Amino acid sequence: MNIWITVGLFILGIILTIKGGDLFVDASSWIAEVSGIPKFVIGATIVSLATTMPEMLVSIFAAAAGKVDMAVGNAVGSVTANCGLILAIALIFMPIVFDRKKNWPKAALLIAAMTLLWVCSLSGSLGWAGIVLLIVVVVLYIIESLHSARQEESRSEKVSATGKEKAMNVVKFLVGAAAIVGGSQLLVNSGSDLAKWLGVPERVIAVTLVAVGTSLPELVTTLTAISKKQASLSVGNIIGANIIDLSLILPLCALVSGGSLPVAAQSLAVDFPACMLLLLIGLVPLLFRQKGAKLQGIIMLAIYAGYLVIVL
Repeated sequence: MNIWITVGLFILGIILTIKGGDLFVDASSWIAEVSGIPKFVIGATIVSLATTMPEMLVSIFAAAAGKVDMAVGNAVGSVTANCGLILAIALIFMPIVFDRKKNWPKAALLIAAMTLLWVCSLSGSLGWAGIVLLIVVVVLYIIESLHSARQEESRSEKVSATGKEKAMNVVKFLVGAAAIVGGSQLLVNSGSDLAKWLGVPERVIAVTLVAVGTSLPELVTTLTAISKKQASLSVGNIIGANIIDLSLILPLCALVSGGSLPVAAQSLAVDFPACMLLLLIGLVPLLFRQKGAKLQGIIMLAIYAGYLVIVL
């Protein structure tokens, strides 16, 4: 296939995945609210899961196609990009106040998820022990999110809607889901073709182009907040997305792969350490100081840039 066609399909896959994700999240939230589901439940579970749907489907489709390096690379690469790029940019350009009481359990769960993933994959694959432990982490995260959100949520009322509104949101839900599925398939297939054309492993494309591509919505949101000079950034949302990437997406990929997900030696030697280092530099100072620092963001961005140089 012509390289420009491959690049075009890859870009189209990113666009479909991102736009489909927006439609899917909006429609899912609206349908849940109209159904009478409390807002704190919507925010803590439905929105969190819906926003990670692009990364989830890309990795699951990759695992189902036997492209396990792409599946692992996308999930871990997304976490690395969220920290080394998005959180780093936020720390450099925006004053971040970190609510330690509210966010420390999630931060601890995220570090625990990365530690468990790394330790349980040292044998060269993520097996049943790792799957169970990571699922425990995501269950604890959902419980903590529900508890935290319930404390802040006032009594919510069921929202009424016209037939036209219902029809429009059902269409948005279906179109969004279809766009995510189609875009994810395009990303996996064209990403694999791109790796072959460039002569690099599929893992390299996954931890760079695919991971950054599926993280673009979070990057745009951060840049918008910077342009509006908003003083606060919901670090909790980034932490939550990362927990789901590590403790839900990868166990699902392992199940799709028959109960064992092979992990490349390069991932264990390069990708996992880089991800853990960025998590620690991003979260530990926030837990102690309860506010971000520009130097912290600069260091994280430099480490991420160095990581990309090593990978590429």
